[in-house]
Amino acid sequence: MASTSGGRAEDGRPPQMQPVRSMSRRMTRAGTMMIDHPNEDESAIDSELVPSSLASIAPILRVANDIEEDNPRVAYLCRFHAFEKAHRMDPTSSGRGVRQFKTYLLHKLEKEEEITEPMLAKSDPREIQLYYQTFYENNIQEGEGKKTPEEMAKLYQIATVLYDVLKTVVPQARIDEKTLRYAKEVERKKEQYEHYNILPLYALGAKTAVMELPEIKAAIIAVCNVDNLPRPRFHSASANLDEVDRERGRSFNDILEWLALVFGFQRGNVANQREHLILLLANIDVRKRDLENYVELKPSTVRKLMEKYFKNYRSWCKYLRCESYLRFPPGCDEQQLSLLYISLYLLIWGEASNVRFMPECLCYIFHNMANEVHGILFGNVYPVTGDTYEAGAPDEEAFLRNVITPIYQVLRKEVRRNKMGKASHSKWRNYDDLNEYFWDKRCFRLKWPMNSKADFFIHTDEISPLPNERHDQVSHGKRKPKTNFVEARTFWNLYRSFDRMWMFLVLSLQTMIIVAWHPSGSILAIFYEDVFRNVLTIFITSAFLNLLQATLDLILSFGAWKSLKFSQIMRYITKFLMAAMWAIMLPITYSKSVQNPTGLIKFFSSWVGSWLHQSLYNYAIALYVLPNILAAVFFLLPPLRRIMERSNMRIVTLIMWWAQPKLYIGRGMHEEMFALFKYTFFWVMLLLSKLAFSYYVEILPLVNPTKLIWDMHVVNYQWHEFFPNATHNIGVIISIWGPIVLVYFMDTQIWYAIFSTLFGGIYGAFSHLGEIRTLGMLRSRFKLVPSAFCIKLTPLSPGHAKRKHLDDTVDEEDIARFSQVWNKFILTMRDEDLISDRERDLLLVPSSSGDVSVVQWPPFLLASKIPIALDMAKDFKGKEDVDLFKKIKSEYYMHYAVVEAYETVRDIIYGLLQDESDKRIVREICYEVDVSIQQHRFLSEFRMTGMPLLSDKLEKFLKILLSDYEEDETYKSQIINVLQDIIEIITQDVMVNGHEILERAHFQSGDIESEKKEQRFEKIDLRLTQNISWREKVVRLLLLVTVKESAINIPQSLEARRRMTFFANSLFMNMPDAPRVRDMLSFSVLTPYYKEDVLYSEEELNKENEDGITILFYLQRIYPEEWSNYCERVNDLKRNLSEKDKAEQLRQWVSYRGQTLSRTVRGMMYYRVALELQCFQEYTGENATNGGFLPSESNEDDRKAFTDRARALADLKFTYVVSCQVYGNQKKSSESRDRSCYNNILQLMLKYPSLRVAYIDEREETVNGKSQKVFYSVLLKGCDKLDEEIYRIKLPGPPTEIGEGKPENQNHAIIFTRGEALQTIDMNQDNYFEESFKMRNVLQEFDEGRRGKRNPTILGLREHIFTGSVSSLAWFMSNQETSFVTIGQRVLANPLRVRFHYGHPDIFDRIFHITRGGISKASKIINLSEDIFAGYNSTLRGGYITHHEYIQAGKGRDVGMNQISFFEAKVANGNGEQTLSRDVYRLGRRFDFYRMLSFYFTTVGFYFSSMITVLTVYVFLYGRLYLVLSGLEKEILQSATVHQSNALEQALAAQSVFQLGFLMVLPMVMEIGLEKGFRTALGDFIIMQLQLASVFFTFQLGTKAHYFGRTILHGGSKYRATGRGFVVFHAKFAENYRLYSRSHFVKGLELVILLVVYQVYGTSYRSSSTYLYITFSMWFLVTSWLFAPFIFNPSGFEWQKTVDDWTDWKRWMGNRGGIGIVLDKSWESWWDIEQEHLKHTNLRGRVLEILLALRFLLYQYGIVYHLNIAHRDTTFLVYGLSWAVLLSVLLVLKMVSMGRRKFGTDFQVMFRILKVLLFLGFLSIMTLLFVVCGLTVSDLFASILAFLPTGWALLLIGQALRSVFKGLGFWDSVKELGRAYEYIMGLVIFTPIAVLSWFPFVSEFQTRLLFNQAFSRGLQISMILAGKKDKETPSTK
Repeated sequence: MASTSGGRAEDGRPPQMQPVRSMSRRMTRAGTMMIDHPNEDESAIDSELVPSSLASIAPILRVANDIEEDNPRVAYLCRFHAFEKAHRMDPTSSGRGVRQFKTYLLHKLEKEEEITEPMLAKSDPREIQLYYQTFYENNIQEGEGKKTPEEMAKLYQIATVLYDVLKTVVPQARIDEKTLRYAKEVERKKEQYEHYNILPLYALGAKTAVMELPEIKAAIIAVCNVDNLPRPRFHSASANLDEVDRERGRSFNDILEWLALVFGFQRGNVANQREHLILLLANIDVRKRDLENYVELKPSTVRKLMEKYFKNYRSWCKYLRCESYLRFPPGCDEQQLSLLYISLYLLIWGEASNVRFMPECLCYIFHNMANEVHGILFGNVYPVTGDTYEAGAPDEEAFLRNVITPIYQVLRKEVRRNKMGKASHSKWRNYDDLNEYFWDKRCFRLKWPMNSKADFFIHTDEISPLPNERHDQVSHGKRKPKTNFVEARTFWNLYRSFDRMWMFLVLSLQTMIIVAWHPSGSILAIFYEDVFRNVLTIFITSAFLNLLQATLDLILSFGAWKSLKFSQIMRYITKFLMAAMWAIMLPITYSKSVQNPTGLIKFFSSWVGSWLHQSLYNYAIALYVLPNILAAVFFLLPPLRRIMERSNMRIVTLIMWWAQPKLYIGRGMHEEMFALFKYTFFWVMLLLSKLAFSYYVEILPLVNPTKLIWDMHVVNYQWHEFFPNATHNIGVIISIWGPIVLVYFMDTQIWYAIFSTLFGGIYGAFSHLGEIRTLGMLRSRFKLVPSAFCIKLTPLSPGHAKRKHLDDTVDEEDIARFSQVWNKFILTMRDEDLISDRERDLLLVPSSSGDVSVVQWPPFLLASKIPIALDMAKDFKGKEDVDLFKKIKSEYYMHYAVVEAYETVRDIIYGLLQDESDKRIVREICYEVDVSIQQHRFLSEFRMTGMPLLSDKLEKFLKILLSDYEEDETYKSQIINVLQDIIEIITQDVMVNGHEILERAHFQSGDIESEKKEQRFEKIDLRLTQNISWREKVVRLLLLVTVKESAINIPQSLEARRRMTFFANSLFMNMPDAPRVRDMLSFSVLTPYYKEDVLYSEEELNKENEDGITILFYLQRIYPEEWSNYCERVNDLKRNLSEKDKAEQLRQWVSYRGQTLSRTVRGMMYYRVALELQCFQEYTGENATNGGFLPSESNEDDRKAFTDRARALADLKFTYVVSCQVYGNQKKSSESRDRSCYNNILQLMLKYPSLRVAYIDEREETVNGKSQKVFYSVLLKGCDKLDEEIYRIKLPGPPTEIGEGKPENQNHAIIFTRGEALQTIDMNQDNYFEESFKMRNVLQEFDEGRRGKRNPTILGLREHIFTGSVSSLAWFMSNQETSFVTIGQRVLANPLRVRFHYGHPDIFDRIFHITRGGISKASKIINLSEDIFAGYNSTLRGGYITHHEYIQAGKGRDVGMNQISFFEAKVANGNGEQTLSRDVYRLGRRFDFYRMLSFYFTTVGFYFSSMITVLTVYVFLYGRLYLVLSGLEKEILQSATVHQSNALEQALAAQSVFQLGFLMVLPMVMEIGLEKGFRTALGDFIIMQLQLASVFFTFQLGTKAHYFGRTILHGGSKYRATGRGFVVFHAKFAENYRLYSRSHFVKGLELVILLVVYQVYGTSYRSSSTYLYITFSMWFLVTSWLFAPFIFNPSGFEWQKTVDDWTDWKRWMGNRGGIGIVLDKSWESWWDIEQEHLKHTNLRGRVLEILLALRFLLYQYGIVYHLNIAHRDTTFLVYGLSWAVLLSVLLVLKMVSMGRRKFGTDFQVMFRILKVLLFLGFLSIMTLLFVVCGLTVSDLFASILAFLPTGWALLLIGQALRSVFKGLGFWDSVKELGRAYEYIMGLVIFTPIAVLSWFPFVSEFQTRLLFNQAFSRGLQISMILAGKKDKETPSTK
């Protein structure tokens, strides 16, 4: 083997590796298996498979692969060196995957040793030296100044590695002088050639365009200004540092390096933030600046950046009343010091990892470090010996180790208390708690450097310490208190956060009932004295409600008291005492004012005594409402309120102490007067409507029946009544009023839906939405589009005035600019296969517009105009030219078409001719035409009848010109023949005097002989037919002449039409003017990615589902036009694609129609394409041409210079980072799917060079002899064939362990983003080229001058849901989502001002958010809906969120029933958690009344209303059950004419509106009407109803209510991955049962029993139609909940599938559970997991669960008294006997089950005898009961109805008391009871499905219903689902 310096065994291998020899072959196979693509050379990938603990050998293996072709022997030596190094690093192969890798490499080396030989010399040492020298001379020396910095970086990397290898092969003494010289040169220069992100800052040689930009140069000069910065010195302890580190301590090139030396920031962090700062400075500075004499930054640039970055820090200092350490001593270099402060903040932020979520913690760190900087620079003493101030950091991880890691460890320990989301929120401190520690001056106790013994760091874990940890007192004691707030799991949070709303609703209800109680019933009765006096009691109610609020605040915040200041605790206590005082005072004073008092009031009156005057109550009220009056005054003066709330003056703080809690955020969130007026008007109108409706429909009709029932006395109860002498029938009144009160509290949501729909529709219409919604509208307004485009989307050229209005005049320059963008738009649609080649040609604007005298419109506008004009001319009967031309000009586009066709024909023929005399003839003909038109004698000089013949010949002529030909002569002769025919027709048939022209031409040329005439037009120039622009002209002319039908259906694709009409429409909407590219804001796009699909593999495309359907086949049927366009494109001979290319294109075609990362990346990279095109338009300026990119006369160098400049500006303005969290693991994984994802992401990086990928790298490193995991944030880019690392920043620990996955993923990558704005894009989104062009306009919304002083902090954008065409469900979901992201958010933003961030393509003010906690919140569980919290945070911190609809992005949504339910469950869980959160509490308390209402009804209120809707059904039915079973209903109805029923039903009708999902449909209809026309909206509405949309929405109502309620009661929220694939598979019955059993089926069956019992025992108003409507709506709800999953399940009613489902369900039910058995394999495992929430709930949750279960006992109690066997006996004994029966039945069942277990095997006969005895006993008892006791068959059925719910109640109680029952040994019985109930429920639900499956037409109907959307597009889905697809699937071959 090679000569080497390493000690090795005889055979050249280390001893440890000897035994593995026999394994080498197998290990090699294992290594090869890891390589995904069989066609990839394995050597090219071994460098990427290196285990994490050997990461440092990867570069050596990469170099070996790079030089393999050049010199295999040196490549072998490199691998050998890598192997040795690996062995030294891990001699025992203990690291993960190390042994396998070493074996694999060893096997490879053995093979290579035999087959490689030295090429340049005889020995290895000489070989490698010669190769090194040759490599240096040929590549590095030659490349200096010629190659790009990127290429040079790679060469230097190779040279460095080669020299390292050389040193191990060649002894030091034998390295020759030349090699040493080259090596020193490489060492000296390699730092200047490192891989860079955007700016090659220190690269020498060939200049890159971006570094030549003057703004970049100025920014670099500013950052590199290190004058007056002292050189940091090391402590004496650092004397042992080597020379390199000493050198490091002595030199620094810029201010960031200086800070790194002082504080110990990592090198990767410094490089990253250096570029970040330079780009920020350059972008801000260049705005509106003259580029001449551009040398340095404007002073205002740094000032502006300072202001943005430190606004939060200064505010924090003021709040804590401490001095800001942003100090500028007199005489200092202010710019340099400002940049030092900004750089310091960026470096802290860049390395803070998870601490970035704690903005005030960062303020604290910065505060202390800024103080140190000031001390170093301006300290009074400069000691000779060197003070601590000047001491440099010991290493580059000092800051991470000493500052960030301790804080991270606190976070990590707290998260462990969370117990994976199972612990209560009050048990552990989340991000907010730890951040809010820094809202108090006590945070300064941490000191600086931070004291590890400080209170913040001492973590009182109750968990016992690990064995190897030192045992000390820190491990014991109580947990740390929460800070400022405790997230308590209770529904009272809704009252606590929104108390003003509930108070308003309760007091309004009380007032209305008091007024309605008056005999007149008129609303004016309120002015009667006695009524008014009664109305005044609302203040007493108010006092009690206030007391409730104060009590809740006191109790729920108790867990945070230890962290609160004394003044805050006093505030809680004082508020409680005040509320208690009023709750006592007001009733006492009121009791005195009542005349003739009775009862309790009389007692109070005598107690107070007679000295109190009657009007004392009025004085008390006046005092009581005084604070509210003050609040109202403040409400009307928002600026005053804002100033007072934000003030930190002690006197103001004292005044505001009562009004607001002492918090850093949520102060002064008041809108300006006009905005306040708008949303106040909205809510005043809404509340008036709601209260009027409630009064006249819900309350007034019920009052009279209530009075009658109040006075009635009931004697005949039909059950054992416990309170027979109770007065006033309270039970009845509660039963009647309960549902009404619930509807009263809920129906504001319905009114909100109505009003928001109206306001949204009106506002949308005023915003010009939907003005161009069809192709017809587009054609009619297209002539205005170019000028609208230039006004809106192109910046003003210098010296041009801004146009105010559009006019009809067509500007050539406008069309030239517009055409470039329009054509690019059309071409991208062709590339996306949305249009065909023919459609593309019809839609393009020609690039050669200078050749004709009129504007050349796209042919789709001019289609059929020429044939129509020809017919017009041919049939024209008039004599005057004017009449004919008037007729032609009457149609706008016809005139253009005729002129263009004539001039183009002339140019084409004239251009072809070579002979001068032929040309003269053409000139003569044209002259005749022009003169005759001018002199108005055209019709007399030309015969119109010859025109059709001429047209036919011309068509033939053009087709020949465009045809492909093999022989020139044949082609030429064809052209000449037709050309001669054309000239003949013109001169003979069309022109009256045509022969004269020919004769004249002959005469002039001297050819008098007639035979010469035949040889005219023979000389033609064939070269012209190869000219691209000339061919374009011919294609266009052919389209004009031949397209006979109007192009009304061009394009065919609905998506292409939508995009064209939306783009055109948006040009007429209000948007900011476009700035120049240099003046626009710079921005980044950030996409978090985990493990979703990147690009479908061929295997996935062709993988068949159970019905034999592949994804490819499915998509071919759903998108038939796009498929044929694709086939046309890939089979185009001009493209000449290979089979491999076609296969890749096919993968892309399918992936671009799914929700894949490749689709998202393609969409986002359009921003870059748009930017480059915008640069071109500005560059060409006034001389804008329609042509390619630059005028053709410009040379190649100019073009390259321009392209480089455009790219440089695009780099400056736009960055795209995809955060692929587990990319590193995917890279090393042996899983084929992971490898595929890695390869696809790598291909994306190589395809889009400006794409950046950030990931979390997990490495094993040896620290103090122990292997431990180390984590890094890494940024990559594509380079050559592999990824290249740009930055690597070490993290304090695993970042994703602390918080929720997505926000943590975003947070680790946000440091690699750039610019002033940041767009958040999810993995299921898309973008379009034409929309990207508007990005610079949108970013102008952030501009300061636009909205006075207030700038938006988040810009909301609308979305288009692109998954709507997949199925009817997908269509419902798409419509629902579309209405939310358009009309919904339009109203939220304006007028309501409560729009937040919903995970859509919103654009953040990046600097605002990175200094305030980032773009989402990440605390586990509580921030499950992480996106909306970014909006909450932004608003609480004084931000402002807007919504803009002139730009849109695409978004995919879930498309299958189960996916949609998962999504709805996730959102409902998230809203449940929001209800408990501090953000919702603070917003609810700090918003003014009307904004608080908007906030409630658009967030958690919507879900609470959904829950109340479901609850209303229960309360209504249980109320009826009570009335029916007790006999009260019968008594009341028989004893008097009580008409309470109708009133109740009418009121409940409102509830059913919500329940049926009409609330969802209302905004949809409005939005579709607005954007597509109301006729379409009505049609869509009807189709949706026919497709059972109401069933779907009713079902989802149940999902929302269940998960929202369960989350608040018990917790158990978790992230639910919904899956984003195409759902074309059948979900099994067992799967649907598992998913919906608890959320829908159990509740549905309970309602069935309620309705049945009510129907059987109720003899009420059968005639009432409203009653039928109500029960219909309830039966509808039940049916939806029980059967929707099966109705919307593909093949849900196919007989064979039904049979298979039953077998599968039985198997699942029968399987035993146990450790490791998954829930979809066994019912027991599922049942256990289904109760997970009960295992971890608190005592309150358990008690509530048991109380709710008690409702099921009502059935048995009521029904047993109605049995015939009871003989109308109403004593309690009957009920007791029923329990005896029930228990004996359960006992018998228990005996049987025990017998089966005990005797089933050994004592079979005994067991059979036992069963027979039991059976005989049962028969005899039943006979006895029938004969003697009078039992009937109906009694048996009634008993089942009575006992089933009781058993269920016992089961629920057993589950809630699991531990108790386990202790008693009854748990197995509970489980068996549970299994029995599941069998019954499954059978009940399955039976109707089985029956319907018998009939084949049901399945066909269901398929048509489910896939109707696709049907209308020609999709024969029934054939697809039956699997009868053709064996020969259309392919691209």
